[in-house]
This record gives sequence, structure tokens and C-alpha cells, in this order.
Amino acid sequence: DPMLPYQRFDAWGVCHELAVATYRVSRQWPPSESFGLTAQARRAAFSAAANIAEGSAKRGSKEFRRYLDLTLGSLSELSYVLKLAQELGILSPQEWKELDRLRDRAGKLTWGLYRRVASA
Repeated sequence: DPMLPYQRFDAWGVCHELAVATYRVSRQWPPSESFGLTAQARRAAFSAAANIAEGSAKRGSKEFRRYLDLTLGSLSELSYVLKLAQELGILSPQEWKELDRLRDRAGKLTWGLYRRVASA
């Protein structure tokens, strides 16, 4: 398979890994959270990766930066959803630690990409 343009960005790769991990972990969450924390966590994780993919297809660095900004917002939202899930006992401390590590890495890579695009 030829690589799609967004796949060349490490930030997208880690956001994608975070989305897959979030979907997998949230399968075990209570059915009562299907439309609550489960949906919010999945939507935020999906949006982080999807915004990099969509933004990379736009013309001009200003437009791409806008999508990277949305990615950073989604990662911040996911951070809170995961923290709340962990404090409510829905997410184990070990699961939280792993997801938060990925989320932190995704955020740092996205910031780095944002700075590179801004200076281009």
C-alpha cells in the first residue's frame, strides 16, 4: 500500500495508536457509559488523528495549523475524559498510565509539528 500523505507524520502515527488503544480499552467500560464517557473518549481520540489527516490535505500552512490546533484540543479533552474514567474506577490505574503516556507523546509530537508548519 502506498503511504498516504498524513502517514508521514509521527504525530499522526501516535494519535492513531492512541485512538486504537482508546477503542480497545473502552470496550470493557460499563454499558451505562456507552453514550457518556465511552462515546466522548472515542470521539476525542478519533478526532485527534482525523484532524491531522484532514489538515494535511489542505492547502497552505495556516489551514493545516488550524487542524493541528483542533488536534491539540481533542487531546486535551481526551486527557480529562481518561482522568475522570480513572477516578471513577472505570479505567484501571495501569490502563490510565498507558493511555496518558500515549496522549502525552501525541501532544508533544503535535506541538512539534505545529511549530514546524508555522515556521515553514
